[in-house]
Amino acid sequence: MRSVNPSTNTLIREYKEHSPEQVEVILQNVHEARKAWGDSSFLTRGGLFRNLAVVLRADKEKLAILMTSEMGKIFRESQAEIEKCAGACDYYAEHAEGMLKDQEVASDAGRSLIAFQPIGMILAVMPWNFPFWQVFRFAAPSLMAGNVAVMKHASNVPGCALAIEELFIKAGFPENVFRTLMIPSGLVNAVIGHPAVKAVTLTGSGPAGSSVASAAAKEIKKAVLELGGSDPLIVLEDADLEKAVQTSLASRMFNQGQTCISSKRFIVIEAVLEKFTTGLVAAVSELKTGDPMDPATQLGPLARPDLVDDLERQVRGSVNLGASLLYGGTRPDRSGCYYLPAILGNVQKGMPAYHEETFGPVFSIIPVKTEEEAITVANDTDFGLAATVFTEDLARGEKIARKIEAGAVFVNGMVKSDPRLPFGGIKKSGYGRELAEYGIREFMNIKTIWIR
Repeated sequence: MRSVNPSTNTLIREYKEHSPEQVEVILQNVHEARKAWGDSSFLTRGGLFRNLAVVLRADKEKLAILMTSEMGKIFRESQAEIEKCAGACDYYAEHAEGMLKDQEVASDAGRSLIAFQPIGMILAVMPWNFPFWQVFRFAAPSLMAGNVAVMKHASNVPGCALAIEELFIKAGFPENVFRTLMIPSGLVNAVIGHPAVKAVTLTGSGPAGSSVASAAAKEIKKAVLELGGSDPLIVLEDADLEKAVQTSLASRMFNQGQTCISSKRFIVIEAVLEKFTTGLVAAVSELKTGDPMDPATQLGPLARPDLVDDLERQVRGSVNLGASLLYGGTRPDRSGCYYLPAILGNVQKGMPAYHEETFGPVFSIIPVKTEEEAITVANDTDFGLAATVFTEDLARGEKIARKIEAGAVFVNGMVKSDPRLPFGGIKKSGYGRELAEYGIREFMNIKTIWIR
């Protein structure tokens, strides 16, 4: 496994993969650790997660530098990601027990209740774009619930993968409660088939999700999938345009646009199209591209060269079919995986920028005449992860939110993940939920106990 700095295209370090024999030993060790961990108290587990939050904050700068060097995230965003992981540890340390307490239910029994019990070892297949947060988003609730875990991380962030394993040990967790598997993607299905693995969660691409879901189904094991998105952001004629522009900029440019829940299709009522577009072009044109470690940088590199190639294909293909390139869409004259933000106008059905997920700084502006057309266009996608609506009429915003086919809809705000709220999608954006009480129960045996 190779760790390459996308800002300079230079090799950081090479890592040895685990052999099949090493993988088997790790799986057996984690399997053996499951009972003692599952039998431990919420107080014990919560204390360890509070320790982990302290360790994360103490090591924040070092971990952020590692993240930025491996996948190009702007350094201040990397720091914020570590802080968010620590916050999730604290949140579930405090709330997991209440989320999983027995629920008494009236029935024909003398007493009946629902108990939530851990199922054992979970395999987590994790992506590179949020190399710490995506892991802790799964690990904090799942391990607080009493499960154990093994992780196969993305191949371009091996340093982050091993650092996460070390963090658990540093915080005082038993050695085999959380382990990292240094394996290629081709071996994931074999791990899913291992008898000790009871379920799998994946955050990643559609093809990866399809492969993992098929392997899990074959073994009759549960899977939770958080896949791609082509999230709509609707701007109605009564929107606060300045706020809509600034939120659009923040959502699309966060992490260089490499996030599933960033707004990608900007569906704008024609009455305010010119003002919105002018404001967006002006805002994007002021962004400073540079070294992601530089505090002044607002746009760093993409994580890999092939991601730049994909964006160029999508932008060029859309322009060839009639879209207007209003700004950017070129590679700057510097080394590294850089791509200047592209603003596409007059995006229409049939274009790559209309149908495909653009995983990088591309704004696809789709003009519409009415609210009804905006909703139709918002739902005209294979994806269903999240959406945003801008309107000063909050009742109208809520009404529209209920009509949009997505796992989350934010009115007058940027879509984000929050431990207090369930996170996940529908359609080809996946199934199952992470976070909140819905996420922590995904990998539990929801057991009925009937007593007369």
